[in-house]
Amino acid sequence: MHKQFGFRATRGVLLAGAMLALLAAGAARAQFTMVPAPLSPGEPKPSQAEVEKDYRVDAARHLYAAYPMRVMRGKLPPLLYSVMAVETEIDASGQVVNVSVVRKPAVDEVAPWVVAMIRRAGPFPAPVKAGTATVRYFDIWLVDKSGLFQLDTLTEGQR
Repeated sequence: MHKQFGFRATRGVLLAGAMLALLAAGAARAQFTMVPAPLSPGEPKPSQAEVEKDYRVDAARHLYAAYPMRVMRGKLPPLLYSVMAVETEIDASGQVVNVSVVRKPAVDEVAPWVVAMIRRAGPFPAPVKAGTATVRYFDIWLVDKSGLFQLDTLTEGQR
C-alpha cells in the first residue's frame, strides 16, 4: 500500500505541475492579445542616416521611445519566449509602408503583436538622407514571455 500511495502522490504532483505549466503558458499568451498604445512624444526628428544600417538604429530608438513600458532593461534572460526577424519599409515622410515577417517566431501570437506595434508606432523618423523613396530596414525582436522586448540593434545582451 505504501508503494501505491507513493505512486499516487507522484502522479498528483506531476498533474499539478502540468496544470501550472498550462496556466503559465496561457498567461504568457495573454500578454500578446492586446497591443499596447504607443506613447506619442511628438513628431520624430528626421533621420540623418544615409544607409539602412544607420537608419535601423534610429528606428530602434524610435520604437523604444514609443514603448518604454515594454522595453526590457538590462540583460535578457537565458531563454526567450520568442525571436522574430522583421523587415520594415518606411516612406519618405516616415510612414510605415510594409512590415514583413522574415523569420516567424516559434509561438504564433507574437508575430501579429510585433507587426501591430510597429505599425502603431508610426510615424518613424523620416529618412531624409537615404536618397530613395522608401527605406527598408531589418531587425530582430527578442521577446520575453512577460511581453517585454529588446531589439537586436540595441540589445544589452543575454545572461
